Amino acid sequence: MTTSPNHEDVIDVLTADHREVTALIGEIWTITDPMMRRDLTDTAISELVRHAVAEEMYVYPAMRKYLADGEKAVEHDIEEHKDLERVMKQLEDADVSGPEFEEELRRLEALLADHVQDEEAEQFPELRRVVPADELRELAGKVETAKKLAPTRPHPSAPNSELFHKLVGPGVGLVDRLRDKLTGRATG
Repeated sequence: MTTSPNHEDVIDVLTADHREVTALIGEIWTITDPMMRRDLTDTAISELVRHAVAEEMYVYPAMRKYLADGEKAVEHDIEEHKDLERVMKQLEDADVSGPEFEEELRRLEALLADHVQDEEAEQFPELRRVVPADELRELAGKVETAKKLAPTRPHPSAPNSELFHKLVGPGVGLVDRLRDKLTGRATG
């Protein structure tokens, strides 16, 4: 996804991720070729997984630290991530030409829109208000690095925790990228 210039902060990076994945999903609806549709879907899934992992590793600890209702907001976002992962797993397994695919794509689109709305309308402005600007810029770099090492496939049964992602995530990401390479799966 987006590589962050030094002046961008974590909110800029995450918002750009939202725009890119939303645009990818919009593009999937316009494609009829099954192989192109599968590649775009796999790319969208990969980008969403990486984004979610990076948020869980670096943004959620900042939310817990700085936001008055940080713990509650993080718990809500983790539940949304779990819902997104379950739908992405269904999409990953669905025949792109079948009705189940479009049903799951609609569910993903709706869940993502709700999650983006929560973050961009409420959480991001509050983070910008209370987190020092230099820390937000530092978090941008950490998030970008985390996205490079993160898994590329949904793992709905794995914990959605900072510790899990930092200890186990890079190994899972390595295995996912190897599987992607061996199967020719598009991951962005």
